[in-house]
Amino acid sequence: MRKPIAFVILVAALPMLSACGQAIPDDKADYVGKWHAQAMDVEVTRDGTVRYQRVRNGGAIADTMTTSINAPLRRFEGDNFVVGIPFISTIFEVSTPPHREAGTWKMVVDGVELTRRP
Repeated sequence: MRKPIAFVILVAALPMLSACGQAIPDDKADYVGKWHAQAMDVEVTRDGTVRYQRVRNGGAIADTMTTSINAPLRRFEGDNFVVGIPFISTIFEVSTPPHREAGTWKMVVDGVELTRRP
């Protein structure tokens, strides 16, 4: 009998846990914005929400896979950022942090060069 109650509590708590993102610290403010590449989009909001979508094409229509994440920012680890809820998270590896290049904001996340949209 106790297991169903614990499960109900866990399910009820998940929305609250997912809403507990970290606001972007001032020294990471350059991460805020909508970032785009041909097959990848990342949006980081000032309040710490991260929206991510990546399309990988294996060559055939049936081999196309889309990965989407809409989750709170947990923390920064150097230039990388961790997104998710406790026990379920992912690390976005930032090999080149946000910077201006010829008047355009760019960064490299998970090996993909992204450009920030105005």
